[in-house]
Amino acid sequence: MALEPITWERLADRIAACADTRTPGDGGPWLKVAVDGAPAARPGALADRVAEELRLRGRAVLAIATSGFLRPASLRYESGREDPDAYYSGWFDTGALWREVFRPLEPGGDGRVLPDLWDPVTDRATRSPYRELAPGGVLVLHGPFLLGHWFPFDLTVHLRLSRAALERRTHEGWTLPAYARYETEVAPADAADVVVRADDPRHPAWTGLP
Repeated sequence: MALEPITWERLADRIAACADTRTPGDGGPWLKVAVDGAPAARPGALADRVAEELRLRGRAVLAIATSGFLRPASLRYESGREDPDAYYSGWFDTGALWREVFRPLEPGGDGRVLPDLWDPVTDRATRSPYRELAPGGVLVLHGPFLLGHWFPFDLTVHLRLSRAALERRTHEGWTLPAYARYETEVAPADAADVVVRADDPRHPAWTGLP
């Protein structure tokens, strides 16, 4: 995989420019972008930069974190608080993401998206109001394990960390087997449109645009 150095600012600009020229694959009026990566790779920071660049281009944008769609603690911790398999396949409420985020953005949808559902700190529903994404707007969803769910993304970006970098920068070491499983079962670096090496947070490198 050939990679070339780039700054985060230029990377966000290039990704936004690519998204700005894309047509939604489902024929609807909303574009869906994924910024996939472990928390240690800080996918939210890149997603926010891309969202800002898109706004500068006159696009309406909703940047949403999958951390707002965790299942209740009673379900997340059913097999214990540090079960990597549960973290991989049972912590994130993919059904709610389909229902509250993607279906409103299907052709004929009303564009009313729920930005988050569950607060993991209080372990209660957030009760956030729905936000309406205007036709022509862009959803930027960010978080881990985004690929492999058949989510209808039009552009996918994967932030890749080497095993050593992931181990060094991940505070919850018990989650590491979940990321190894993701690599084995999904191979996100092969599935994504754009791959960004983020081992050194000061000096990213990327594969370029598809």
